[in-house]
Amino acid sequence: MPDLIAFLTDYGTRDGFAAVCHGVAATRAPSARVLDLTHDVPPQDVRHGATVLARVARHLPPAVYVAVVDPGVGTARRGLALRAGSSVLVGPDNGLLPPAADVLGGVSDAYTLTNTELWLPEVDRTFHGRDVFMPVGAFLAGGGSLGDVGELVAVDSLVRLPAPARTRTAASLTCEVTYVDHYGNVQLAGDESDLAVLAEWAAQGWVDVATAGPGEPEESREPGGPGGVRDRARVGRAFGDVPAGELLAYLDSDRRLALAVNEGSAAARLRVRGGSSVTVGAPAEG
Repeated sequence: MPDLIAFLTDYGTRDGFAAVCHGVAATRAPSARVLDLTHDVPPQDVRHGATVLARVARHLPPAVYVAVVDPGVGTARRGLALRAGSSVLVGPDNGLLPPAADVLGGVSDAYTLTNTELWLPEVDRTFHGRDVFMPVGAFLAGGGSLGDVGELVAVDSLVRLPAPARTRTAASLTCEVTYVDHYGNVQLAGDESDLAVLAEWAAQGWVDVATAGPGEPEESREPGGPGGVRDRARVGRAFGDVPAGELLAYLDSDRRLALAVNEGSAAARLRVRGGSSVTVGAPAEG
């Protein structure tokens, strides 16, 4: 079993929650190394955490991943340990782990964390990262057997996140925002084929961009309507392809369709966040 613990949470760094988990790892598996992937996942944003975990997994050596973005902590949701390739992923059964497992070769074995002897003696209903997930991760990184963590379960029983919304017509593409990074770049549920279509639509040099304003229900909001934003973006490959302050449609480092503002924040300009809807289309005539 790898002796590297790759650690991701939405704990932040100011409250000591991540540091406490480091302490558990150091106590339970002194020879293991802990690599902090990030603790800045937006609170309770499982899709954001899953995106980061999958992104990083492409580039790490075999590891024991301990990932905690867990709005359902203390409820009946299961804790899991998944074997994927030469790595193991430990965390909640809420869709956080499978995308990274897929990157690592797919889940070959899945276990629920039912062996309470591996946990801390007292388990708090609001801190399973400290009391359950990190102790199990440290057990594995210290040479423990995956089969000892609990009961084998069916791989097809794992919770998976729903596919992000994406609809393309002859003249428009509507995508869910899947991720907003530190710079305010906006990743969409589109890919290289969508960018190629946008490039065809950009005959006048740009494409129209519209976001839906606040209101209920989400699916009834009108792109560019009250509270929404209308803008235009050039299609390019790098931020410097457009002047400072201009909006760019491009393919990001995950090979996903994205929007950015050169030397600015597309998220702030378009007033979007994860889960928002963005429509990109051929420029209106006139």
